[in-house]
Amino acid sequence: MGREFDQLFDQWALTYDDTVYGTDEQYKEVFSNYEEILDEVAKLSLGSVLEFGVGTGNLTKRLLNREHKVIGIEPSKEMRKIAKQKLPHLQIMEGDFLAYPKISEPIETIVSTYAFHHLTDEEKQTAIKRYANMLSTGNKIVFADTMFVSDQAKQEMIDQAKINQFHRLAEDLQTEYYTTLPILEEFFQLENFTVHFTKKNPFVWILEAVKK
Repeated sequence: MGREFDQLFDQWALTYDDTVYGTDEQYKEVFSNYEEILDEVAKLSLGSVLEFGVGTGNLTKRLLNREHKVIGIEPSKEMRKIAKQKLPHLQIMEGDFLAYPKISEPIETIVSTYAFHHLTDEEKQTAIKRYANMLSTGNKIVFADTMFVSDQAKQEMIDQAKINQFHRLAEDLQTEYYTTLPILEEFFQLENFTVHFTKKNPFVWILEAVKK
């Protein structure tokens, strides 16, 4: 359920913000247009928001600035600690995309950035089914993440990373569960969502799925 990456994120927590703002050459393209991506996710969000993978709270801050009520879910203890330092009044709970405390209040938007790839495709489909049951007509899911138009496109990016001697990036692309747009589109359509994808950099797309 993605929790195999918790230790990695505990270790990454203190330098995460440096990485997303371009200090790591291997991941510079992955995080290019980072602020624009977060701003667009926040802009697309409606009403009360459930955020998976809060991390250090960068998206959360934008959501709160737009006066959304936010419930945050984050598996990493160290990431939660930093998020709470930035946003002391944030309601943030331990959990992940599939295992999280019961949400008793209505949710209008479910958001996540740079995290859904921690689930296998089978787990992604399970998560989408659960979220569909949580949302009403007109509510939406907005995810920004690395995804690919095809398996071939993914392999081309892995090959290019190796040519550039970006070995950590190449290993990441081969190890984590990055998927394709057609697979995600099918999963969402099966749960009665309309889906739209917007490319934001060579790796990251914003997925906006609206419940019919």
